[in-house]
Amino acid sequence: MPTHTADPPIRLEALRPEHLSACLALDKAALGGLWSESQWGSELADEQRPGLGLWQGEQLLAFACGLLVLDELQITTLAVDPGHRRQGLGRRVIQAFLVQAREAGALRATLEVASDNTAAGALYADLGFSTAGIRRGYYRNGSDALIQWLELHD
Repeated sequence: MPTHTADPPIRLEALRPEHLSACLALDKAALGGLWSESQWGSELADEQRPGLGLWQGEQLLAFACGLLVLDELQITTLAVDPGHRRQGLGRRVIQAFLVQAREAGALRATLEVASDNTAAGALYADLGFSTAGIRRGYYRNGSDALIQWLELHD
């Protein structure tokens, strides 16, 4: 009788320069290649640009990246592997990322979300983000971005 080995546990880990290839692969699969290799290299090397990944074994399942400016976290990207969506991984990584930012001194967080991305919009609303404005034609495809804000409290 064949034995089934359990999947490795999912773990949170700060993104570092050695994760470049995994970040590029997930970016391409989930976001269509939002950032170039050089952009990812800069992102992963800059201490003011925190990133957090959800890993299962050697596979990067989800990530959240941002820019910490004084007491504000600007969330620049959030992605979940298409084969692992609708399992709460996006929520898990963004919640941990917000806790990490708060511990680093952030008092608020901001991000842009495509106005037609109802799943992401619902997630952010559920986490307490509110819409503060609109950036018309912000995305490559011409869609608008909703500017979201969240006050970070203990």
